[in-house]
Amino acid sequence: MLRIATIGTSPITENFIEALGANDRAAFVGAQSRDAERAHAFTQKHGGERGYASVEELAADPAIDAVYIGSPNACHAPQALALISAGKHVLVEKSFCSNRREAQEVFDAAERANVVALEAMRPLHDPAYYQFKDALEQIGRIRRATIRFGKYSSRYDDILAHRHTNIFDCNMASGGLMDMGVYSVEPMIDLLGAPETIAFAPIFIDAQAQDITHGPIDAAGTIMCTYPGAVATLHYSKFTQDFSPVQIEGERGTITLDSISMPSHMRIDMMGVAVRMAARTRASSGSTEEMDLPQTDNSMCYELADFIHAVEQTQAGTPAFEATCGAHGTMAHFRDLTLATMDVMDRARAQAGIVFPADRTGTQA
Repeated sequence: MLRIATIGTSPITENFIEALGANDRAAFVGAQSRDAERAHAFTQKHGGERGYASVEELAADPAIDAVYIGSPNACHAPQALALISAGKHVLVEKSFCSNRREAQEVFDAAERANVVALEAMRPLHDPAYYQFKDALEQIGRIRRATIRFGKYSSRYDDILAHRHTNIFDCNMASGGLMDMGVYSVEPMIDLLGAPETIAFAPIFIDAQAQDITHGPIDAAGTIMCTYPGAVATLHYSKFTQDFSPVQIEGERGTITLDSISMPSHMRIDMMGVAVRMAARTRASSGSTEEMDLPQTDNSMCYELADFIHAVEQTQAGTPAFEATCGAHGTMAHFRDLTLATMDVMDRARAQAGIVFPADRTGTQA
């Protein structure tokens, strides 16, 4: 039985604890918050044993095997490093760190300590995503991909009211790209690999709010990524609602997916034989197949199960990054996806002039 604590008391942490409660291979011990009373109240609410007032207190508890880190992005690296140094396995909410350099530091520390360090990136552990991915071989060589994820955040209401929120704060390494855009970037890299070039077109929070965002920060944007013989466009937003589907276009057909974050439906349109006729559309004997994808009430259960699987293998003697992370790759595979994703987002932010404190200084554990 893996004994797991959490850092953070946000709704996403509550969702994680819900998934944890449904897994018979792990148990929730308690939560850490800077506010000791909040940590104890949150722990009691969710049936845990004790709250923790500091990361140091949590790291020192020998009863804890692993920690889910659901704090703001800027806190991920120092918290993960402190926990890893105490021998704890860590499941770190996306985005994994403020930048690639921090992510590399965390993974290097995890390798030295032989503990699991995994990004909690839900789609990459979802059976629905892998059913979609397996279907790609049907459509031939991929030429264009459009991956998008956008929904209105209630935290933007805070910005409109000129109230500070961690979700739009350079000091917290947040913003639209880091919170929403990552849902497009990481699957793109999983499907197509790292791009040759990128061009980033962000939409910034109004400049009048920079006293509470602590610098230019994005709410939405588009990234164009080029590959040999292919192009991908990534779209994200935290202050509008995006209802358009994901589309992957191959030379033999096109796959449309209703959502990249929690896919539930897929359509495969296979091309027939194109006929050249003046002033008329092509004739085709193509086919269309529609299918519902596997669903669950809380898809965090999949990343949790894969994390536990990797930890159990490591505890049994397998080197941490050689351990399989569920059925879809080793820990090294998921580490490399995270690093390549952080690299693309670093490059995008550099083009836009979005700067986080960790871009200027080294990580301090």
